[in-house]
Amino acid sequence: MSAEVAPVSAAGYRSRLLRRLPSERRRPAFYLAAGLIGAMSMGVLVDTAPTDVAEASSASRSISVAEQLGIEAQPAEALSESTRVLPELVASRYQRDAEQVAAAHTQATADHVALVAAIEAARPKAVAPVNGARLTSGFGPRWGTMHSGIDLAAPMRTPEYAVMDGVVLEAGPASGYGLAVYIQHDNGDVTVYGHMDEILVRAGQVVRAGDTIALLGNRGQSTGPHLHFEVHKGGMHGTKVDPLPWLRERGVNI
Repeated sequence: MSAEVAPVSAAGYRSRLLRRLPSERRRPAFYLAAGLIGAMSMGVLVDTAPTDVAEASSASRSISVAEQLGIEAQPAEALSESTRVLPELVASRYQRDAEQVAAAHTQATADHVALVAAIEAARPKAVAPVNGARLTSGFGPRWGTMHSGIDLAAPMRTPEYAVMDGVVLEAGPASGYGLAVYIQHDNGDVTVYGHMDEILVRAGQVVRAGDTIALLGNRGQSTGPHLHFEVHKGGMHGTKVDPLPWLRERGVNI
């Protein structure tokens, strides 16, 4: 009975063994498929992970720039208000700058006017006709004739000055003087300058006290370089008066 059981058992064993063999042979294919699926899964992970990181990094950078510009921090209404107010601020700034420039110009003009006024106030109203000259002959009778002015001796071509503000009536050759200049002043009086070597003004010219009108000379009826100076009250043909008191009344002493 045991001999019969053994063959059966052997045959059954072979049968079971044969049934397992296809399964064992299929296992490598299964493992290969599983491996491929795993590799594909890993590939997906590898492919997608850098993209996700890049997108996250890009988003981070975009947010950072926006935050730096202050765009995200401001709502649309605030940006619209800023756009509306900005031109007003610029216009206001321009207006303020223009007002400051105008005020500075006004102040500069006022300062200039004040300076001119101060200079004018300090300017002498009358000066000597020649500086450093020596009085050689006075007003009055001389050698049987009337000497109608004073003579002031100085070196040749010493500057001669208008004694007061006025207008040149005549400037050129004159009998007895060689050359002469006639200046009428604001009060109507006329001063006369004679014997100069050169005239530096012309008829009709406006002069001020201290302006150089000629260079002292020795022309005409003269015995040496000097200025013959006269004062005619009220006009060119007015009364001839002593120039010394007339000058002293105006603060000029010779």
